[in-house]
Amino acid sequence: MKIIAVTNIKGGVSKTTTAVNLAFLCAAAGETTLLWDLDPQGAATYILRCEANEGASAKKLVAGKRELPELLVQSAYDKLHVLPSDFSYRNFDVHLSARKRPTERLLKMSRSLRGEYATLVLDCPPGISLLSENVLRAADAVVVPMLPTPLSVRMLTQLRDFIAANGWTDLVLLPFFSMVDRRKSLHHDVIAGSRRQFPEMLCTEIPYSSDIERMSLRREPLAAYAPRSVVGRVYSLLWREIETRMARTPMIAPAVALSHNDH
Repeated sequence: MKIIAVTNIKGGVSKTTTAVNLAFLCAAAGETTLLWDLDPQGAATYILRCEANEGASAKKLVAGKRELPELLVQSAYDKLHVLPSDFSYRNFDVHLSARKRPTERLLKMSRSLRGEYATLVLDCPPGISLLSENVLRAADAVVVPMLPTPLSVRMLTQLRDFIAANGWTDLVLLPFFSMVDRRKSLHHDVIAGSRRQFPEMLCTEIPYSSDIERMSLRREPLAAYAPRSVVGRVYSLLWREIETRMARTPMIAPAVALSHNDH
């Protein structure tokens, strides 16, 4: 099972939009896919018209009193299941910190999903936390939507340095620019400079579009209701580029991989 985390330290960067569309496209391509909404705000859960199960608290999950397969919800789309968010996820860090080997807890929880799903997509809350470290330790690839601003570039530098400091050489870093307006000189300059600084930057850019904002009104993946729109086609290109990049990067590097994960 491939684990793809969609994350960013900053909020408001189209993270949930990205996670929902990538999960939909993955399922539409025939892969059994699970989207786990780890953000207590539950935007991905809302967009996909899912409801949380009773007792799906962070405390019970971390303590092992509830197992992830018990909480799965079928979405309206074939091969796409959802682990809905719960407001108690705002306390994930508190419960993780009380466990032994707290940075490995999410990876351990995800083991019960192996054999059932080809891909697990994690929609992560913004910020840096113990949950974030769990996500990075568990993931095979981390997709980072970024606004074309200097602060976003600074964030990516911090994230890359954190990954390097932990020796996670098998973790595939996949940043890309979202909400791009090429008419703005700042966007143009930041993108050009970032591509020189970060060779791992994906080529695909998601343009600013009102179609993306309509997702929360329609409560559907954009790739489902407007696949032939400009942005719908661009999300398809983004997913293909992510698949290609992951396919040509070994998921497990020799010697070091076991310190990160054991997929």
